Amino acid sequence: MIREDIRNIAIIAHVDHGKTTLVDAMLRQSHIFRENQKVVERVMDSNPLERERGITILAKNTSVMHNGVKINIVDTPGHADFGGEVERILNMVDGVLLLVDSHEGPMPQTKYVLRKALEHKLKPIVVINKIDRPDERISEVEGEILDLFVELDADDDQLDFPLVYASARDGIAKLNMKDEGKDLEPLFKTIMESCPPPEGEPDEPLQIMVTTLESDDYLGKVAIGRITRGTVKKGMKVAITDGEKTRNDFVGQLFNWQGMKRTPIEEAKIGDIIAIAGFKNITIGETVSDAEHVEALPTIKIDEPTLSMVFRVNKSPFAGREGDYVTSRHIRARLMKEIETNVALKVEDTDTADAFLVSGRGELHLSVLIEVMRREGYELEVSKPQVIYKEIDGKRCEPLERLTIEVPQEFMGAVMEGLGPRRAEMISMEELAGYIRMEFSIPARGLLGFRNELLTTTRGTGILYHVFQGYSPYKGDIPERTRGSLVAFEAGTTTAYGLNSILERGTLFIDPGVEVYEGMIIGENSRENDMDVNPCKKKHLTNTRASGSDEAIRLPPCRQYTLEGALEWIADDELVEVTPKSVRMRKQVISRQLRYKNAKKK
Repeated sequence: MIREDIRNIAIIAHVDHGKTTLVDAMLRQSHIFRENQKVVERVMDSNPLERERGITILAKNTSVMHNGVKINIVDTPGHADFGGEVERILNMVDGVLLLVDSHEGPMPQTKYVLRKALEHKLKPIVVINKIDRPDERISEVEGEILDLFVELDADDDQLDFPLVYASARDGIAKLNMKDEGKDLEPLFKTIMESCPPPEGEPDEPLQIMVTTLESDDYLGKVAIGRITRGTVKKGMKVAITDGEKTRNDFVGQLFNWQGMKRTPIEEAKIGDIIAIAGFKNITIGETVSDAEHVEALPTIKIDEPTLSMVFRVNKSPFAGREGDYVTSRHIRARLMKEIETNVALKVEDTDTADAFLVSGRGELHLSVLIEVMRREGYELEVSKPQVIYKEIDGKRCEPLERLTIEVPQEFMGAVMEGLGPRRAEMISMEELAGYIRMEFSIPARGLLGFRNELLTTTRGTGILYHVFQGYSPYKGDIPERTRGSLVAFEAGTTTAYGLNSILERGTLFIDPGVEVYEGMIIGENSRENDMDVNPCKKKHLTNTRASGSDEAIRLPPCRQYTLEGALEWIADDELVEVTPKSVRMRKQVISRQLRYKNAKKK
């Protein structure tokens, strides 16, 4: 049986090429929203963190109706760190819309997501987006896309991809650049003709692969997946299996998507993307099957983590002041809840009860988790990220990243000079309208701390992308941070007078009036060693000193660090303290005397 009344398609692309904006336009032109309904931009990025950062972190489902046919659309993340989300979603669809920017062309993540789609034997539709850009280079981009398909060994059917030109922001699409674009009808028509409809037998035993889990305050755990065989009904008895262990359960409630809303239904057939509530226990990758004919689908293969860091209970002098959840029991329970839905994450116990080794796909992957936890009221401290080494054929191997950098021409030499000691090897270089795009192969270690260095070197104009490339034998030592820390040696509140006396020693991270403790990092030393300083020093009043003379001190703006910036900056003997209100950096050993003793022993 072929279901002509349904299409399942995922939107994949490099970060910021317009996936979520295109889904917005498709929803609006399908009259999903009421005429008087107020709709925010990027309606699919519902998570507050996604809206702030302007990126998609979690894959999301929606659907539109077009001429009586339901098109299920899945919006996927563009960052390589969230590749686990992309890999799961590709199990639910029959085709992909590959978006490519009309100026940038195929980028590292375009290659990554396209390779995954071709491995799943999905039918691609290529959309060249942002055709209204004044610096578009559409004809060159078309050639680059074809070269990418050939490079990734696409079969003849996949190489014969339809091409659509679009401006997602303006809500127009056309099949030929000479056509006049009015709406997205040419895109809808291409999806109907080129995306294969689901095929299978509705009367055969049921099979559903669980690809996503959601948590609902009223329904509990909600399993989302696609029916690959058979029919599911509300209340029916099913078996849940991972291929080894099997348990029976009942379908509580059944939902599908009508636009942005989850809508209750009584039954669903092959090809439908559905949500099921009521299971006592279920995990991603398990198969929901007929209770009488238990048969597991192949499990979802997820790339292994490449970076790890230690999450521990906050033990700083300010511990417990700002957070609601501060114990190891709270942190452990939260991490265990996270790995149920975040399949690319790995959590392991360490030899101490108050520390956990958390491994992920990259710095962004882990920092987003930390940011979400702090917003939920958790307080913790985390160590410097470390790459995960592997033993391959008796050799110690490390993860490599494919790094792409775009910088104005005048900074090219400085950037290459900075990458040299980081063991980067240049792969290619091309010129794009005043910018130089360079590609490198670099150890994942070499990227730690490089983002800040790039922004400083290029005065904020450099753009950096990277994607996992594979493992390679250890490339040799990479120099650590070349400058030490300025460390407060007593507790108190910082003063302008105290900070002013430290200014000539290095760069400050904090302003006057900030509470500090012994061992807290308040700046970067201009030399390579750490220096203990007193930022709380006050000016003693005498007969010849006026009390208001401090007002004359004008301090330059301090260097503010985001969570990611702090994780990149710290050294091996330092930690980042994360609370709902603050991000602080400190020494692992708080006591000044103890640090001196340890240094002498070394």
